[in-house]
Amino acid sequence: MTDFGNRLKNLRLRKHMTQSDLAERLGVTKSVISAYETGLRMPSYDILIKISRIFRVTTDYLLGLESKQEIDVSGLTEDEIHALTNLVKAMQRN
Repeated sequence: MTDFGNRLKNLRLRKHMTQSDLAERLGVTKSVISAYETGLRMPSYDILIKISRIFRVTTDYLLGLESKQEIDVSGLTEDEIHALTNLVKAMQRN
């Protein structure tokens, strides 16, 4: 369960969201988000899907079943996608 909590917290912080912000978007209380992040509680199936959509990750990623994280490149040009791909490859070599 701590994998889920850690992943949720990291995703939330990367989006510069507070626990209250996320709670409001999910229709739950801030204390529920805190319980998710500390591993005291797991979300329902419906909430898990909402979380995956908010952060554009798979439910498998949230649950720690896969380690890769996808990046949404919709709206980028082919040149921008190519540049981003090259940057990722360069970073993976380090």
